[in-house]
Amino acid sequence: MSETIYDVIIIGGGPAGHSAALYASRAKMKTIILDKSKTAGALAYASLIENYPGLEKPLTGKELLEVMHKQALSFGAEYKEDVQVIGAFLGEAIKQVFTMDATYQGKTVIIATGSMGRKASIKGEEAFLGRGVSYCAICDAAFFKGKAVCVLGNSEEAVKEAGVLARFAETVYLISPTPKLKVEDDYPALAIPNIKVLLGKTVSEIVGSEAVEKILMKGADGESELALDGVFVYLSGSKPIVDFLQGAVELSEEGCIITNAAMETNVPGVLAAGDVVCTEARQVIVAAAQGALAALAAEKHIFGRKKAKVDWHG
Repeated sequence: MSETIYDVIIIGGGPAGHSAALYASRAKMKTIILDKSKTAGALAYASLIENYPGLEKPLTGKELLEVMHKQALSFGAEYKEDVQVIGAFLGEAIKQVFTMDATYQGKTVIIATGSMGRKASIKGEEAFLGRGVSYCAICDAAFFKGKAVCVLGNSEEAVKEAGVLARFAETVYLISPTPKLKVEDDYPALAIPNIKVLLGKTVSEIVGSEAVEKILMKGADGESELALDGVFVYLSGSKPIVDFLQGAVELSEEGCIITNAAMETNVPGVLAAGDVVCTEARQVIVAAAQGALAALAAEKHIFGRKKAKVDWHG
């Protein structure tokens, strides 16, 4: 466990998370962002943003996120990438956030994990979860040393995770549902010899007995099957990413984190912002505004104020 106690721990590095980090660090609060990947969120997928205030010219989602990232870091926010949060203990004054490699302690936690999660939709996916099906290559790659696995997805995150798996597995099949991956052809991971790319194929079923044994696929060339030991799913969706919380905060029937207007959850010192709270308008500006509100609420909680401090220079 890290001995450092942060004022604000932010889980998620999208516009809500970075906006919260900017406001929190600018207010001289010790702040850290724990981010699974710069390319995993909804904004990173946006090809063009032109309706965000202050832009002199349209930017890609990645470019806009990079601007936010540099701005937050310029005020002293810390940033950890490739961090998979697997749990949290939020009931005490000092909260704990658990990752595969470390435990982070903080006076407040802002949940900004977005809603790119998905319900298990492939036949056999839920049944074999933990028995060959995984959503985290960094967490589980070592269990598949010398074996054959596949990664389902076409995003940069999926390609990146295939690269992680390739260090352990004998063969990694990167199976894309589209005819083209959402990365450049010369992306470094694609040159790794034991990564084999299968384009335009969807997995219809994951099959096995005690553990995963094979997958059934469909494509333009018909149906086929592939013997495998592991299936890593990186297909995007629209479900709030709250699994790691394990019921620690109140959720709506749709699985969204419930907050008040100040972005406070039912747990003191725990805030939420962005798509994880399921706002009606899923826009970058809305997520950024909620991140700012969450940081102001965090400051109010830490210093015992009845109202959030007004930042007239904000």
